[in-house]
Amino acid sequence: MPLPSFTVRCLGKKLVAPGVYEFRVEKPQGFTFTAGQFAFFVVPAAGNPADVQNRAYSIASAPHDPELLFVIKIVKGGRAGAWFENVVSEGTTMTMQGPCGVFTLDRKTAKPYLFIATGTGIAPFRSQARSLLLEQGEKREIHLLFGVLKKVDMFWEEEWKKMEEEHPNFHAHISYLDGGIDWHGESGAVPDRACTIINASPCSIYLCGSEQIVKELKQVCLEKLQVPKEDVHAESFV
Repeated sequence: MPLPSFTVRCLGKKLVAPGVYEFRVEKPQGFTFTAGQFAFFVVPAAGNPADVQNRAYSIASAPHDPELLFVIKIVKGGRAGAWFENVVSEGTTMTMQGPCGVFTLDRKTAKPYLFIATGTGIAPFRSQARSLLLEQGEKREIHLLFGVLKKVDMFWEEEWKKMEEEHPNFHAHISYLDGGIDWHGESGAVPDRACTIINASPCSIYLCGSEQIVKELKQVCLEKLQVPKEDVHAESFV
């Protein structure tokens, strides 16, 4: 069965970190999704609109939000990066397909949630955290561990702070690979920080980021920490 296809309009794009943009598009009538899913965008080649390929991006907005939010890391020389930097702007129309994906939350478990993300892998967790806290009124403990290279690479920091202030059960942990200090006075590599949180309490764990770091984190969870396989959920990107 073919994916539903929609023509959407870009409502704006903003540079949120070096080489990282967030962009908003209008939510088409009839488009519904579950937090954690993604959508495809039809991306034309530079100078040849007839040559198109799909690119997948996780939806960062919650299902109840009026717009759709995405975040993209620009890869120099890449098809999507060239299209997004040079062609896409407020008012640009584009073709979107979806929703797709099964990286959704296990709502049957009573365990705390632990979301671990690097870079733009944060997108599905923004959707899930907003859905849980703002839409569903979830009261269980929710930990978000977000790893970036340097402090300058961090984005949506004010949003995480606000969510912590408004929801005592939400805890944001920031990891800077260069040893920067986060809001809680903590620092360190993502796998080390994950071990500390997981050892403190059994969690239902969700991993998203580059293929290499997700593989490493999954191995740490399953082999080093002996987390049951059914409690580890992962999605990676190239």
